[in-house]
Amino acid sequence: MDSRSEDFNYRISIRTFQRDIKDIYDLYKIHIEFDKSGQKYHIASEDKPEATERLLSAFDTFNALGIADRLSDFIHFDTRRPKGTENLFGLVHAIKDRLQIKFAYHDFRKDSTYLVTLNPYALKEFEHRWYVLGNVVSKNHIRTFGLDRITAFEITNKHFDARDDFNVNENFKNCFGIIGPGNAEPEEVILSFDKFQGKYIKTLPLHSSQKIISDTDEGLQISLNIILTYDFHIQLLSLGARVLVIKPESLIVTLKTELQNALAHYA
Repeated sequence: MDSRSEDFNYRISIRTFQRDIKDIYDLYKIHIEFDKSGQKYHIASEDKPEATERLLSAFDTFNALGIADRLSDFIHFDTRRPKGTENLFGLVHAIKDRLQIKFAYHDFRKDSTYLVTLNPYALKEFEHRWYVLGNVVSKNHIRTFGLDRITAFEITNKHFDARDDFNVNENFKNCFGIIGPGNAEPEEVILSFDKFQGKYIKTLPLHSSQKIISDTDEGLQISLNIILTYDFHIQLLSLGARVLVIKPESLIVTLKTELQNALAHYA
């Protein structure tokens, strides 16, 4: 039993619990089985350990939210709440049952709204925002749409066939953030941090490919195998003087240009 459940007294019927086990498998593909020798339930396999950890993390959050009113003097939640999350349940249903969806989408760059018919493949979360990935029917092209810019959301009765050549985890394996790889290839990136910032980078790695090159009193140096997207640039810029790019040279030039342009605003 996970330590986070020690203080809870669960009293539910066997029938309800069995139904919950089935729902957890249907939604998350997490198989829970009974261990007769230990007389307890456990997760039988962890093919997707990151999904399990996120589920437990969400469980902690939901429990905290449930008692937040009684602990309002002790818990302060981020007041920024993304728009569009009201469509999450419907999107999960459409993705799971392969149902085509329609919606109006507002493009921030063009400041215009247009209609989209989409075969939804997956949901992705990044920086407090949710996104749906799918194939745009009119263009036969996979795109990402922010839920906060979706209106007039509709689930149709039209079914679609999943694409064998698309897997959301493989698609974003070498990426940071919500921007996909396109035709770009991952590059080796070496970053250097001071000792203090290095502690944060070790406890919350920038990317799954992160490896420690050296960890001394002088600081932390890591390597990443990652595609250089705009989201990754913004992440490094947010660290300011606490990070130094060692390689590649193209990334150094890009960040120097961005920093010089930012400084020009205050000239």
